[in-house]
Amino acid sequence: MSNTKITIIGAGLAGSLLSIYLAKRGLAVDLFESRDDLRSGGAARGRSINMALSDRGIAALREIGMDQYMLDAAIPMHGRMIHTPAGDTKLLPYSGRKGEYINSISRAGLNAALMTEAERHDGVSFFFKEQCTGCDLGTKELKFASGRMTESDLVFAADGAGSALRQSLDANVEGFESHSDFLEHGYKELVIPPGDAGSFLIEKNALHIWPRHKFMMIALPNLDGSFTCTLFLAHKAAADSDEPSFDKLTDEAKLIEFFEREFADALPLMPALAEDFFANPTGMLGTVHCSPWHADGRVLLLGDAAHAMVPFYGQGMNCAFEDVRTLDSLVERYDADWSVVFSAFERERMPNAAAIQSMAIENFYEMRDKVADPVFQRKRELETRLEQTYDDYFSKYSMVTFREDLPYSEAKRRGNAQDELLMRLCANAAQIDAEDAIELIRAL
Repeated sequence: MSNTKITIIGAGLAGSLLSIYLAKRGLAVDLFESRDDLRSGGAARGRSINMALSDRGIAALREIGMDQYMLDAAIPMHGRMIHTPAGDTKLLPYSGRKGEYINSISRAGLNAALMTEAERHDGVSFFFKEQCTGCDLGTKELKFASGRMTESDLVFAADGAGSALRQSLDANVEGFESHSDFLEHGYKELVIPPGDAGSFLIEKNALHIWPRHKFMMIALPNLDGSFTCTLFLAHKAAADSDEPSFDKLTDEAKLIEFFEREFADALPLMPALAEDFFANPTGMLGTVHCSPWHADGRVLLLGDAAHAMVPFYGQGMNCAFEDVRTLDSLVERYDADWSVVFSAFERERMPNAAAIQSMAIENFYEMRDKVADPVFQRKRELETRLEQTYDDYFSKYSMVTFREDLPYSEAKRRGNAQDELLMRLCANAAQIDAEDAIELIRAL
């Protein structure tokens, strides 16, 4: 195995983490990244400044000894802080259990830390500004836009939602299928800057949501006291519709009028709103589906390259990290028989990726529409009570976010059944007896 030439395409979060796992097994790894080394500065503007790190991702970091190091650089978020159009706020805790929360962490900071840790291992080499353009399974050759060509025995595609490796397999491998589904909504990143002396102008330890049914804005805290805000809005509205959309916000006056009407409490905190809005790109929100995830026992897709998802469950990174952790366990189980490993990886991860992809889309509508609904809020309050009282109760959100031992597919199955029951109970009665509720849930 030590003589196997291994290449990872993409030195983002998943690729850098994978290189550490492989290096710990004594394997030499070359990583090729299309962008410059982000440690030299200049991260892409408007591209996910921070991420939500939760238990599945933490479990992978723990296995390489980086969990506490990264958590020390993160900000705990204990729940969703809901902002109404009138400016009122209400905190909906993520869990009724002590110590269960998600963490706002810098994407660039985490990526840089993983790269630096990878370079501490012998045999790990990074090559930046090298855009992979394809893979020839017959000759084992990888081709790059620079003209570089290299041979590799094993190739791991961790090059994101727009994966060149996936596109190459789609074009050249018989039976390979790939497509992407896009929401009608896009996103734009904005900023609430820090207050005096790096103070936080809104609650520090929460994920803030301004739900407005057809659209929403969220905000995650950063260590410097700022908040990264993301506006999710339809790209275009119907010609006869008065619904807001990105294509209607064409100048500063229209933008300010929109924020005054919909996000009045946030507007005074965003002095660079117009500058950020018109300078930052409008991103797409898509879900990638492809099959198979591997080819010829030599190429494997993982992370966003295999199953990119919309960000509304905060599980894209965590799912990719779980991919790496699962892959490593299969390497151990099958003694690096790579063809067997790749097939087993696909069997285990594909249904779970499909489950979290589906739940991420569902959670978009929950965050946008339901969190402001009184029945939904009663349900969340009941779930918090149940988690505080009964050790065997986990809400759907908790099963996804805080149960690394539970596959996504099982969390979805159990969670959907519970949600249907609890929404029905909370719609029909203002007060629910917790003992009655838990007995009904156990009966499921």
